[in-house]
Amino acid sequence: MDRKYQLENDPSSRINHMEYLPDMEVIESDICDKVLEEMNSYDASRYTARDVRNALSHENCSIEDVKALLSPAAEPFLEEMAQRAQRETSRHFGNTVYIFTPLYIDNHCENYCVYCGFNRYNKIRRLKLNMEEIEHEMDVIARSGMEEILLLTGESRGSSSIRYIGEACRLAAKYFRMVGLEVYPVNTEDYRYFHECGADYVTVFQETYNSDRYEELHLDGRKRIWPYRFHTQERALMAGMRGVGFSALLGLSDFRRDALATALHVYYLQRKYPRAEMSLSCPRIRPIVGGTDLCYEKVSERQLCQILCAYRIFLPFAGITVSSRESSAFRNGIVRIAATKVSAGVSTGIGDHAEKYGEECGECKEGDEQFEINDTRSLDTMYNDIRGAGLQPVLNDYVSL
Repeated sequence: MDRKYQLENDPSSRINHMEYLPDMEVIESDICDKVLEEMNSYDASRYTARDVRNALSHENCSIEDVKALLSPAAEPFLEEMAQRAQRETSRHFGNTVYIFTPLYIDNHCENYCVYCGFNRYNKIRRLKLNMEEIEHEMDVIARSGMEEILLLTGESRGSSSIRYIGEACRLAAKYFRMVGLEVYPVNTEDYRYFHECGADYVTVFQETYNSDRYEELHLDGRKRIWPYRFHTQERALMAGMRGVGFSALLGLSDFRRDALATALHVYYLQRKYPRAEMSLSCPRIRPIVGGTDLCYEKVSERQLCQILCAYRIFLPFAGITVSSRESSAFRNGIVRIAATKVSAGVSTGIGDHAEKYGEECGECKEGDEQFEINDTRSLDTMYNDIRGAGLQPVLNDYVSL
């Protein structure tokens, strides 16, 4: 029987998504239990306009308050939420907006995630950049003025080894002041190695905090193990990383519950690791190469704005990133209210920055993108648009000692 067909049609052929594989590190932490208890008991429909008014009247936003702000009852209060979020953003971040760019260096993947363009059964052009090609991409990006980069790979240990990612971090540290990673989850000792190589922070998408829905969407590969993915940020912090990023992919499951779980994941880790930097992003499903129509929950721009405002009110010190999945108009608006970081000059493909940045490509090769982006603005355009809105674009504010 064809393996793909078997995975899709015979659940018994899949590994248990809640059991760790033998080489996966298990850490002692009660954060998962706390998050799931709150998420599973959350009934968004029971909140009323009175609950929302009470939440907005409180100086400090409680867990119960953020539940009200994420509920349907809060939708008519979006203007009031935006005003409160804007005050919190201004108080803690001033008028600054940080800019970064992602760099995909390998799109091979060993997982079967049915919504992702990189999944192992999707017939796309696969490409892994060697160190010379990675450095060329970085040189092109750095000469544009960018100072913060996020390195991404597909989730394939066979293609992107620990050593390969570490060497890419060493190269990135030569060109950029801030180096982030969005790669497959690893154990603490591997994150310690990445940190020694120059990585500053780690971002991981939990995709959905609903483990049953997660099982339906992640049919094969190491990514299928839900609890190992959940504890990724904590392992990275245990390894000495300065900061970590969190996200659910909105639309895969009940987006209100996923938004609540993401916020609480940050909330509880903030209290356990108070010196660490925490950030959230709020991506929505985007079309993929070779994608099929699946049953996803639609999340409107107004609902997305509501979530981002609720995040800012509940987590006033956390960074909020809005990616190029969203339109330029939406991103221009949300940086005035709640977001503190945006990407620019983005490509989710492999090896195309020279062409994208208007330089000679020579023998450059390209691999297919993970998903379609919406906002294609360059760094210069993004920088000028932010300044034109009366905000201060920031490329980096860290000093290496």
